[in-house]
Amino acid sequence: MIDLHCHILPGLDDGAADLGVALEMARAFVADGVAVVACTPHILPGLYHNSADGIRNATSALQAVLEREGIPLRLVPGADNHIAPDGPARLRSGQMLALADSRYVLIEPPHNVVPQRIEAAFFDLQLAGYVPILTHPERLKWIEGHAHLIRKLAGAGVWMQITAGSLAGSFGSRAQYWAERLLEEGCAHILATDAHDVDRRRPDLSRGAELAARRVGHEEAWHLVSTRPRGVLDNVPTADLPLPERLGRFSGLLHDGDGVIGGVDAPKSQGASAGRGLRGITGRLRRLLAI
Repeated sequence: MIDLHCHILPGLDDGAADLGVALEMARAFVADGVAVVACTPHILPGLYHNSADGIRNATSALQAVLEREGIPLRLVPGADNHIAPDGPARLRSGQMLALADSRYVLIEPPHNVVPQRIEAAFFDLQLAGYVPILTHPERLKWIEGHAHLIRKLAGAGVWMQITAGSLAGSFGSRAQYWAERLLEEGCAHILATDAHDVDRRRPDLSRGAELAARRVGHEEAWHLVSTRPRGVLDNVPTADLPLPERLGRFSGLLHDGDGVIGGVDAPKSQGASAGRGLRGITGRLRRLLAI
């Protein structure tokens, strides 16, 4: 598996506090079946003053330590870039950083309010040849009243990255609901950990893949954690990658605008067949990784 959103670089933001935590995270990733991690510290003017060159250098330094420690985890540079109206210019100047210097770039909007001209900001990135990936839309407080905007952006070619922990309820029932809903509506392209440490925000990609498989099947779960992430690292055009399909399982819910009247869709059966499916995907992921 490949994790495209992780705060493993020590001391650069609110992620790994020091090298010891970073090494613990790296070992946890390997134990979880992850082969490649994108190091994506925040770039947020006024709070986290990271730059493209600084992140590349920090990634190389941590990779060297992992090799000395015998930890078989490949690191690539990236950033959790705060949305900006001049994104293309910031990418060219090194004030923002794409994933592995590809056409794919993580974009984090404000958590509490819809940013002004959000559609224009994403369009400008696309016009400049980038594929923006909106990070953890299911956790945004404003998704309740603006789900139509998330769907519109996804339909316009903006990729969506769901957090693995959201599917397990780690960020609350509403984030879990929206993560499941975006998956089943075909609006989720990437599953990532957004890991910050080994305790509260630990690497948990295999668990997320198992839960995603329950909602969208094993094949799509593999696309979320391997096929599309590999395409990102290889800078493959989106047209050459499998896109998610809408399953329509939420079509029976009653809606009031973007608010759900009918309640949260219940998880599927917890019986024997569901249990076998959950146990099966971990083995399948690990067998595929071994090929």
